Amino acid sequence: MADTAAAPDQTDPAGARRPPLDPRLLKYSPSARWYVIVTAVFQAATVVAMLVAAVALAGLLAELITDPSKRTFAAQATHLWVLAAALAVRVALDYVAGRYAHRAALGAIAELRAQALDRLTDPVHTSPRTLLTVRERAVTVALRGLDSLVDYFAGYLPALLATIIITPVIVVVIAWVDFTSAVIIFITIPLIPVFMVLIGLLTRDRTERKLESMSALTSQLMDLLTGLPTLRALGRAQSPAERVDRLGQNLRKTTMGSLRVAFLSGTALELIATLSVALVAVSIGLRLVFGDMSLYAGVLALILAPEAYLPLRRVGAQFHNSEDGMTASREILAFIEAPDDDAAQRRDGRSGAVVDLAGAAIEIDGVGVHDRDGWAPRALTARVQPGAVNVLTGPNGSGKSSVLAVVLGLLRPDAGAVTVAGVPLDEVDLDAYRAQIAWLPQQPVVVPGTVRDNLALFGAADDENLAAACRASGFDAVLAELPDGYDTLLGAGGAGLSAGQRQRLALARVLAAPAPLLLLDEPTAHLDADSEDAVLAAIAQRARDGATVVMVAHHAVALGAADQIVELEGVSGVA
Repeated sequence: MADTAAAPDQTDPAGARRPPLDPRLLKYSPSARWYVIVTAVFQAATVVAMLVAAVALAGLLAELITDPSKRTFAAQATHLWVLAAALAVRVALDYVAGRYAHRAALGAIAELRAQALDRLTDPVHTSPRTLLTVRERAVTVALRGLDSLVDYFAGYLPALLATIIITPVIVVVIAWVDFTSAVIIFITIPLIPVFMVLIGLLTRDRTERKLESMSALTSQLMDLLTGLPTLRALGRAQSPAERVDRLGQNLRKTTMGSLRVAFLSGTALELIATLSVALVAVSIGLRLVFGDMSLYAGVLALILAPEAYLPLRRVGAQFHNSEDGMTASREILAFIEAPDDDAAQRRDGRSGAVVDLAGAAIEIDGVGVHDRDGWAPRALTARVQPGAVNVLTGPNGSGKSSVLAVVLGLLRPDAGAVTVAGVPLDEVDLDAYRAQIAWLPQQPVVVPGTVRDNLALFGAADDENLAAACRASGFDAVLAELPDGYDTLLGAGGAGLSAGQRQRLALARVLAAPAPLLLLDEPTAHLDADSEDAVLAAIAQRARDGATVVMVAHHAVALGAADQIVELEGVSGVA
């Protein structure tokens, strides 16, 4: 998902300049580009309305004080109507700009999320192994962190543009009316950005620690939710509570630390702005007493002086509110612009040779996959027999799931190669290749739609085969409990089914799929003995019908159903 100050001249730990408006934000978000243009127009109109109102009010007060004959409504009607119109225009501009800012922020957030997700989930750019290492951080940044970008668009960026457009115009007008007041403003106004830079440097590390705490808590909760059925089965559902509580307390401390700095910095910036306006007011008062300036000029300069500081005060007030969103946007942009992963596919999956997997042999020649723990697997050589049950077995962490990912084309091996029907997998049309595969991962995916839609995810099967697959996986008992059977609607992530029911649904759709190649990762995990026998019998029948089965398994019963067993060794270190 954190807040790093985007103050002028702020630098990151490496010394790189952090601009208040990241140019990459405009590059990747059309909504942000249009927002900057429209907001600049709004600010230009606002400064015109502000000046008109100030001139009208100064003329009104000067005439009321110096000319008793003009102390009537009729004499001041023009000033009053102009003042009312200018104030009404200013209020309308603020309202419309605020509404547009929220809509533009939501549009920019959606655009950045979509591009980051496309980048992170595309194996052409990011390998599955790399995705696993950044998943929790990316989830935190893209969801909770990026939502805070609304504060940046609705508060910080308008104040920043107002500072760029309004403040110089106001100072020039004041200089035209009263040069002395303009000099005082010119000298004191840099104090605000200087303090903003100092505060930004102070809060930078606090902000990053807050994001790290949030990411750690999110990661822990995701792992806990994923493994909750297993923990409950082992009677250890309460064991992670202390760890979650400790992470929550750490997040609370880092958040409160950021808030303390925010309140103190806001007070300091307000104090500086107030004292600066007071200096201008004292100077004007003394010169009015000694008759060194006209009342009209003094009133106009006094009215405009706070407006010169107001945009900077707003920047200070919105400074910390926008930090979460800006830090998240920088990380999202880093994800989007990250170079292609060396382990990812660097070609178009739709280009290449089209192979027929029916009866095709798959050769695994010296395949090795290297991660931070070593090689898993290393130098694996095997021939996947067509029309047979091929079982991959070995200790945990030996790379069995990685072998399936390599065969599926999701993971490029660091050593060796895979050949399908005599064609290297790197030269195969991956889209056509994967269309012939039914895959059961350890954490199956359920798409929003009906149960029938999910069962037909790898290709529609006839009713007889579908019913047989449901019986073999035990999903027929689940169907009997669903209100509309096959037509029952399921929500995102399988909402409406328990974890065990989702596993049985995924197993049933693989068994029913007409695909010539089945890749099964622990298909009998968490099944009772009778269900395991039924599933293994169904898998063996698919092999007898001509399908090629590659299955990851540990249990002796599953190994007994294999036509070929491929033994993988444990993780090996770097040679």
